[in-house]
Amino acid sequence: MGEQPIFSTRAHVFQIDPSTKKNWVPTSKHAVTVSYFFDSTRNVYRIISLDGSKAIINSTITPNMTFTKTSQKFGQWADSRANTVYGLGFSSESHLVKFADKFAEFKEAARLAKEKSQEKMELTSTPSQESAPGDLQSPLTPEGVNGTDDERVTPETPQPPEARAEPSQNALPFSHSSSSINKHWEAELAALKGNNAKLTAALLESTANVKQWKQQLAAYQEEAERLHKRVTELECVSGQTTVIKSQKTELNQTIEELELALRAKEEELERLKAEVESANEFRTQKDSLTQKLLDTESRNDTLEARLGDLEQRLESIQLERETFRKSLRSLLELLDGKIFELTELRDTLAKLIEGS
Repeated sequence: MGEQPIFSTRAHVFQIDPSTKKNWVPTSKHAVTVSYFFDSTRNVYRIISLDGSKAIINSTITPNMTFTKTSQKFGQWADSRANTVYGLGFSSESHLVKFADKFAEFKEAARLAKEKSQEKMELTSTPSQESAPGDLQSPLTPEGVNGTDDERVTPETPQPPEARAEPSQNALPFSHSSSSINKHWEAELAALKGNNAKLTAALLESTANVKQWKQQLAAYQEEAERLHKRVTELECVSGQTTVIKSQKTELNQTIEELELALRAKEEELERLKAEVESANEFRTQKDSLTQKLLDTESRNDTLEARLGDLEQRLESIQLERETFRKSLRSLLELLDGKIFELTELRDTLAKLIEGS
């Protein structure tokens, strides 16, 4: 039988950034087909997705994998063999739920297949028993899993223009879908712009505070060095041990206080660095959403061009129909005249025959 697709859907594909292990990197510019495949020869399940001729997902499902839904339209799983984490963004929550259910179903099937394989190996490795060749089959076959799912991959055959009824009505859902997608991305982009403005303001304020704290830190260090020098001078010059000790104790306390303040400033500086990194992540997400919005607008322009073309074709077809109707009417009028003439000729001939 070989390897057969048993379930397919469409989604945006992402992979975790290998350098930061935090940010998502899109591996497809638009939604692509993501399919579950079953290899009956090896009895394994795989998730495969192609972007043109390039394989952007090739993940074998194992019993220890877990598919996690991180939001209403996004899910992820880790593949230790590929040393990466895959992420999928769906157009609706129902598609995400269906994909997650299939993942759990095929994961359980992979676990059962692995257990049967281990049992067969144990039976064949026992010298006291004769092991007959077993047929390790998964409880899920391609035919049983396919069912009548509306998201299976079916070849799309282009239809001739004459076979399409009312093209203007067929083109309306494309425009409505693209406008709803545009509104969704615009809302998310507006929210990210607001957050980015707030983070930018906080970043500027934090940068100013960091500069001020660095100046204070430099002043504290200079003061500490001056106090250390002062202690040394007092110890060398003054012979009054009691006074020197008391002054030294006070200076040591002052130095300890300055060191504590310095540590607090360093901790605050680390916190501000973390906030700057978070702001950079939000900027990266903003750039990604901006690119997605541009792609969506491009698709919208293409669909609008197709709609205009279909409307022009509809008008031309209507004009041709009207011309054809006029031709038929003129032909009918001519035919009626000929019939009337034939009728008169028949009556004349009949009268001639009767008269003769």
